[in-house]
Amino acid sequence: MTRFSVQATKSSPLIDFDPEAMSFEIRGESYPENCWAFYGPMFDWLEDFFAKSNGERMELDMEILYFNSSTSKTFMDLFDMLDAQANEGKNIVVNWRYHEENESAMECGEEFMEDVSNITFNLIEFTDRSLKEAV
Repeated sequence: MTRFSVQATKSSPLIDFDPEAMSFEIRGESYPENCWAFYGPMFDWLEDFFAKSNGERMELDMEILYFNSSTSKTFMDLFDMLDAQANEGKNIVVNWRYHEENESAMECGEEFMEDVSNITFNLIEFTDRSLKEAV
């Protein structure tokens, strides 16, 4: 299966799903003019991925600095899709990364976490210092 990769823009995040490395990430800001047009291909790719998946652990790293209400709905659809797959036995982990000073991102992560029951949903706080240490 081919990699799904979309480069970040001012209003849309990087999406990089690499099934060979089992690396999945969404990072950046998300307020595209047409949310479904932007994220629709990602959903199509995920449906195909899950149809071909052999039950390997899927770990999605998300670090969204800012997102609008349309993106929030889209992310809920994404988490519903992942939760349904986990309910069918797939091992799915979401790592919701937020900066220590971004209380809004933390609260949104908490709300998303409350709405899923089958996936492992981790809230991961990071600091500017932890970014420097990672380099």
